[in-house]
Amino acid sequence: MQFHHHVIENVTPAVDGGRYPAKRIAGEPCIVEADIYRDGHPVVRAAVRWRRRNERSFNENPMTPLGNDRWRGEFPLAKNTRYVFTIIAWTDSYASWLGDFRKWVEAGRSDVASELLEGIALLKAIQKRATSGDKAAIGDSLSRLSQDTDGPAALAIFADSNLNEIASRCGARVDPTTYAPLLEVIADRPRAMFSAWYEMFPRSQGNEPGRGTTFREAAVRLDDIQKMGFDVVYLPPIHPIGHTFRKGPNNSPAATPDSPGSPWAIGSDAGGHTAIEPALGDFEEFGYFVAEAIRLGIEVALDFALQCSPDHPWVSEHPDWFYHRPDGSIRYAENPPKEYQDIYPLNFDSPDRDAMAEEIRSILRFWIEHGVKIFRVDNPHTKPVDFWEWLIGEIQQQNPEVIFLAEAFTRPKMMKALAKAGFTQSYTYFTWRNTKLELTEYLTELTQTSMTDYFRPNFFANTPDILMPVLQNGGPAAFRLRLVLAGTLSPSYGIYSGYELCEHDAIPGTEDYRNSEKYEIKVRDWNKAGNIKDLIAGMNRIRRSNPALQQLPNLSFLSNDSDQILVYVRATADMSNVILVAVNLDPFSAHECTAIVPPAAIGLAAGKPYTVTDLLTGNRYQWSERNYIRLDPQRAAAHVFLVSRGEA
Repeated sequence: MQFHHHVIENVTPAVDGGRYPAKRIAGEPCIVEADIYRDGHPVVRAAVRWRRRNERSFNENPMTPLGNDRWRGEFPLAKNTRYVFTIIAWTDSYASWLGDFRKWVEAGRSDVASELLEGIALLKAIQKRATSGDKAAIGDSLSRLSQDTDGPAALAIFADSNLNEIASRCGARVDPTTYAPLLEVIADRPRAMFSAWYEMFPRSQGNEPGRGTTFREAAVRLDDIQKMGFDVVYLPPIHPIGHTFRKGPNNSPAATPDSPGSPWAIGSDAGGHTAIEPALGDFEEFGYFVAEAIRLGIEVALDFALQCSPDHPWVSEHPDWFYHRPDGSIRYAENPPKEYQDIYPLNFDSPDRDAMAEEIRSILRFWIEHGVKIFRVDNPHTKPVDFWEWLIGEIQQQNPEVIFLAEAFTRPKMMKALAKAGFTQSYTYFTWRNTKLELTEYLTELTQTSMTDYFRPNFFANTPDILMPVLQNGGPAAFRLRLVLAGTLSPSYGIYSGYELCEHDAIPGTEDYRNSEKYEIKVRDWNKAGNIKDLIAGMNRIRRSNPALQQLPNLSFLSNDSDQILVYVRATADMSNVILVAVNLDPFSAHECTAIVPPAAIGLAAGKPYTVTDLLTGNRYQWSERNYIRLDPQRAAAHVFLVSRGEA
């Protein structure tokens, strides 16, 4: 029977005990911590061992004690790939002996001959393991110890810092213990953490009512999107749209002859998920659109919706991939009381599910070959979680740069499970969090709990399906304040086109847009009076210029005496960049408060003066620990302050 003397527990990062990989960003170190200790009083050493998942040999970095048996180490995430790591702990016999020997000498014990012999024996054993330079250094120490030395003189030799460093490096690892299982880390590219998304329907980028635009024509809008500061343009499904049960305006079950249909009703005689809707053009035009986006520093994200119209080729080629009613007909999608007769969901319990999964994987690879590296996945919570774990793992094994955004507005545990399974980013409940308490509680969960190891939020201020009451009724002030919240509370955020025009016309009693773009072609004046494009561009410039806004766990809420003003700070670890934000959550009325700013929250000593510069207006103020704030939403719904030392 073998007994292990060392205990390694509470290792971070570890998601569900290592069942799922943690997420980090390539180019940054992975900080590893653990509780490490052993029975008795011998000296413990520890190291973190890591390698890329597809390599065999491990690298190793030492860990250092933090106190109370907590240890920390790190390893570099040099590449956009997957890594595995573990921790090894062992006993340092020489350091353990030296600790006891020091106590005897400092206690004044005169007879330490036996202890001296033990120390000399340890050094001789270490010398056998050492390289030539270290052998000589140990030999010199042994030579000095062979002379008639008393306890204090011997202690000075044994405790020499260079000799101790050699002993630590070359000594045997006694009773080594390695943590199991191996833990995994996904090192994503930076855009996985920090991004600004703009959702647009390519068919609605023209100025002629009723006529849809092609990709080449829609590419003209990319310049405007780039000027607003967005680096991802997200397109709803671009595939052929079915004709059977095609929906008309406002989701009407009866389409008019010129109804373009919903892009989510995928598939027609023109093809399925690897084809393009003919009205949008061909692959040459799509390639032009992608190339123009790349030229402007924008990536194209595609909607990945695993569903079909009744006209999709799969319906006739693979009928077993769908759900069937007792009468033999295929079941269409439902979300009572809503019905989607134009959409057939896929059956992931199909006897032919393996072939279906292979086909789905091939679709992603097809679009990756056409320059798409970001996919927004529609309703992933209606498919098995382990299917996504398999699919994302398969794709990222060959293309680790691919980003997946989960569009799952569903139960919290399911949203977390999808993120653990591999989704790079996730939609959130941000659109339904409006009060100070709601925002504080939700953001604390997202930024100050273990969720940060696997769940990266993407705060969409609106979507084609979600126009919240605050935007319906709050006027431009609501659009401004929600933009600032989205852009400063989350490193990744997005808007659906029309947000910059403060479009707020909804079907009464719902979150749905009236005359929804999902079912018709829209024509807009993108520069009409009252637009907030300058504010959007300014917010995106602020985000790009301030690293504190590009991180997730660095959020702290500050106290103030108003239930309508939210005050918070984001700061880099070294406090070189500190952003302090105050937002009036009421789009109708002005509010004021006294905000308490603890000096430690902004990296200053108590009583030190500092200046805050509003990056939205350029105004500068002298601040202290207690500060008066008044925000009138009709003028300025928020302050985004850059904190600097010194007086204004």
